Amino acid sequence: MSQPPIEPTPPIPEPASTAADAASATIEQQLTDWQARHAEVSDAYLRAKAEVENIRRRADEEVSKARKFAIDAFAESLLPVKDSLEAAIATPGASVEQVLEGVHATLRQLTAALERNKVLQIAPPAGTKFDPHQHQAISMVPAEQEANTVVAVLQKGYLIADRVLRPALVTVAAPK
Repeated sequence: MSQPPIEPTPPIPEPASTAADAASATIEQQLTDWQARHAEVSDAYLRAKAEVENIRRRADEEVSKARKFAIDAFAESLLPVKDSLEAAIATPGASVEQVLEGVHATLRQLTAALERNKVLQIAPPAGTKFDPHQHQAISMVPAEQEANTVVAVLQKGYLIADRVLRPALVTVAAPK
């Protein structure tokens, strides 16, 4: 039996592109673009978040070290004062004049160390207006000066970086 010849099948015509297909392709392209942009932004966000965490961690470490070693400079400036006091004790046969001279030198060292570390003295001269932020009035006394002014300093006060460490104890002129 012979087979009839096979006729070639005509090519299947492709459906005509419609406006809907074009719009669908545009939307798919936009979706792909937005997904790529989203991936970029997400990556940038995660990197920025990690950087912020690293900065926060480093800042916490620096604050911790600053607190731990804040007194370093102060302690270092007091060591010569301690050395001077130990040297004075190690010299038992010193005369009163030598001891007094050593005490004055040690006081100068201590004063310089305090000033270097911003510890300043509050010792208002007589006649200075009473300042309750820096002075503590112990008593009011009659005096030949304006009322509410310092008559005498009983104990010096101290500031550290513009903050009162200890107020000066003073007597104040009473109102007339």
